[in-house]
This record gives sequence, C-alpha cells and structure tokens, in this order.
Amino acid sequence: MARIPPSMSIETEMECGRKEVVGSQTLQRIAEQLQWYKTPSLIEELENVTGRNMGSKFGIMDHVEGENGLFTHANWRKRRAAVLICLFEGKQGELRVILTKRSMKLSSHPGDVALPGGKMEEGDDDDSATALREAMEEIGLDSYLVQVVAKLEPFISQNQLRVVPVVGLLAKIEDFSPVLNCDEVDAVFDVPLEMFLKVDNHRCEERAWKSWKYVFHCFDCETEQGAFTICGLTASILIRAASVVYQQIPCFSSNLPDFQQLQRALSNAA
Repeated sequence: MARIPPSMSIETEMECGRKEVVGSQTLQRIAEQLQWYKTPSLIEELENVTGRNMGSKFGIMDHVEGENGLFTHANWRKRRAAVLICLFEGKQGELRVILTKRSMKLSSHPGDVALPGGKMEEGDDDDSATALREAMEEIGLDSYLVQVVAKLEPFISQNQLRVVPVVGLLAKIEDFSPVLNCDEVDAVFDVPLEMFLKVDNHRCEERAWKSWKYVFHCFDCETEQGAFTICGLTASILIRAASVVYQQIPCFSSNLPDFQQLQRALSNAA
C-alpha cells in the first residue's frame, strides 16, 4: 500500500523568510495551544500498562490483559491503532469535528459512529501517518489538507488495542470533497466539538467489564445527514479532546469511572 505523504506542518515558510501559521485565527490559536501538549513516551506507556520500571529495555516481556496476555515492543505495532480528530471552523466560528458511520458490511461494530482511523501498518512511520492514511482510505481526506498539531494519550479499546488520537486542523473545509469507501463507511458528517462537554444530548449507561462497573457515555445528535449516536470509545476520546482544546471539564459527572479511567486504574494497581 502506498505510503501517505507527510501532513502540512503547523507553519509554512514564506518567501520573505518568515513563518506563518496556516488557517483562521481560531485554528492558529488551537495550533499554538496544542503544540505544548505532552503525551507519554513509549517507555512511559509500557510502564503504565505493566506497573514496572522498564528503563530503556524495550525487549522485556510483561504480562497484561489482551491477546496472548503480552504487550512488548515486538508486538507493539500490532496492538496499536490511531484515529484522526479532524477539526475545522464552522460557519458560526465554532470548532467542528469530522465523524463517520461505519459500514453495515463490517464484521466489527457495524453502523457505529467512529473517527476516521484504524490499526497501524508496517509502512506507517508513526501514529500520525496511520491516522492520515486511514482518513484518506475511508473518506478521501487528502493528508495535504490537514495540519497535525498534537497527539493525545493512548486510549484502550475493548479488545485491548492502544488507540492514539491524532489532532489535525483542516483550514478550508470547502477543499474537502468526501469520497467514501463503501466497504468501510456508510456516511460522513460533522458535529460541534464543544457538545462533548455539555449536558445537552448526553446520557450514560452503567456497564460492566469483568467484575468492574464503569460508565458508558452516549451523545445523540441531529445533522443534515441524519440522526446519529456517538458513544463508547469515540465518545471518550472526544470528551478528552474537547477538555484539552477548551481547557474545561465536562458539565456532566458520574460516580463511576469510564472505561479508560478503569483501565488506567487497573494498570496502575497491577
């Protein structure tokens, strides 16, 4: 499979030698804000999973929950995925995020709402390359239109994949003409990012993982493309993204942890 070319950088060289951030003032502010966001290193990630001090010994085999019960540097790429949080400025100046509805043909999570993304492949240089490649394959979003400005901390899926959210900015939404891969995507739509901090349209369910209870977030929305429900991993990622971008905590709360908080608590207690 062809390698996706690198995305547009936050800054573009000008003929006069100066650098200028691409996009509106809102997007410039977000780019400048997120450039200071620090994610855990690979060693820190492994230490969080195993609860052990690994130093620089990437080859050590440590037991965790998941396929084969192992998470090592050798199978790190096989258990890693990335999604693209592609933000753009709406007509009213609000930040909006691009989402998809998974094809009903898929064997896993058919019809669910998701961010563009998927598992890391051998040709991917890093998480950003994975997210951009998947966005191109799924909805025809050209990587040259997207400025990658940050990566958030990894999230853990129900099947124990480590999913890295990659934040990208789309300066001109009119330059994006969706081309859907019908084998993977049934629809593409967008919603305001801020909705993931508000009580409006939010509901939650109590669920269990093994013997542990956790809260399952859901957001119902009406769009020009129809009605959709955003829940589970995608909802958790967007709650976190909105919290980071707007530097606010959600207006809703729960006495239970969500799935991500539960997994991190269990990993730290291991």
